Amino acid sequence: MTIAGFEPTEFEQRCARAQAQMVEQGLDALLLTTEADVRYFTGFLTRFWESPTRPWFVILPPFGKPVAVIPSAGEALMATCWVSEIRTWPAPDLNDDGVSLLAGTLQELVGERGRIGLPMGHETHLRMPLGDFFRLQDMLGPRSWVDATPITRGLQMVKSDAEIAIIERACGIGGLAFEGIAERLEPGVPLSTVFRDFQRLLLAAGADWVPYLAGGAGPFGYHDVISPASDRPLAAGDVIMLDTGAVVSGYFCDFDRNWAIGAPSARLQDAYRVLVDATDAGLAAATIGAEAADVFHAMAKVITKFADPGAVGRLGHGLGMRLTEWPSLIAEDHTLLEAGMVITLEPAVMVGPSTMLVLEENIAIEVDGPRLLTPRAPSSLPILRAY
Repeated sequence: MTIAGFEPTEFEQRCARAQAQMVEQGLDALLLTTEADVRYFTGFLTRFWESPTRPWFVILPPFGKPVAVIPSAGEALMATCWVSEIRTWPAPDLNDDGVSLLAGTLQELVGERGRIGLPMGHETHLRMPLGDFFRLQDMLGPRSWVDATPITRGLQMVKSDAEIAIIERACGIGGLAFEGIAERLEPGVPLSTVFRDFQRLLLAAGADWVPYLAGGAGPFGYHDVISPASDRPLAAGDVIMLDTGAVVSGYFCDFDRNWAIGAPSARLQDAYRVLVDATDAGLAAATIGAEAADVFHAMAKVITKFADPGAVGRLGHGLGMRLTEWPSLIAEDHTLLEAGMVITLEPAVMVGPSTMLVLEENIAIEVDGPRLLTPRAPSSLPILRAY
């Protein structure tokens, strides 16, 4: 029986790798509270996390399977996952929402002077009320809390072949939807309609859901790459961009595509060509042993010929169970690339004082070199029609 699209051995190996590091660092337990961390070690895949009402806890001991301390609403699903024991309470409980149950479980697993790991670093968060966490600390007395970010981040940053296959599947679905939406881009169609149609195409092509979709359109590029759709109708002379984070089995793709509606200006065509060349430079630099910063500098060097490469921030990031993961392709990130990492290459250029173009691809770092997971964007800005 598979768990969230994986064989059980996938979770066995994930836990074993984490536990080896826990033993090295003298950790007696690893406390997990976020959707991605809980799912990574158990396979607990549900959209019920959209509700902020209930907290969820999983404890990974140094040996054996994880222990779940969760609301009773999740017991049936968690029972299908990679766990050894499930302890529940009827949530929400406004007086004690699992805190005593969690404290009691940790007291059983961790000695009085033991060490509990908890992700505390950049790109992590604690998914429980802060007041409840303070209560938990008081109940656990002299036990110490240790930053476990290097364990969770390091493991999740390097994907298994099975994880990469799912991400590649999501990218293929995105590619089909991009092909389909191009036929519907014409003057007079509101951008909001384009967004809805694009989501329908993603779902029809096999996406489980589409939690992220952004884009923009305008005659000189777009103002940002995070805005929701307005009802502004497309017009001849526009450049339109769509950027999707569609999900398959809990894993994201994250890439965009651009089109010109009618003949684009020479500057827009030049800007797009710079993005293609920067992507090529990023691909060449994204080899095992290189730093994330090396990939940034390779792309920035190309962008500098056209515009300020620092004007739009980072030029890519990690990708997986989250839309954006570690590392960041910035000058200050010295994370070494390893086989199994999946990252985006996302060069961007300012075309005018307040407009930009962005191009994004997803790649896997492999022994033989980086491999595109996305269907490669055209080498020149696609022109849909001549108006």
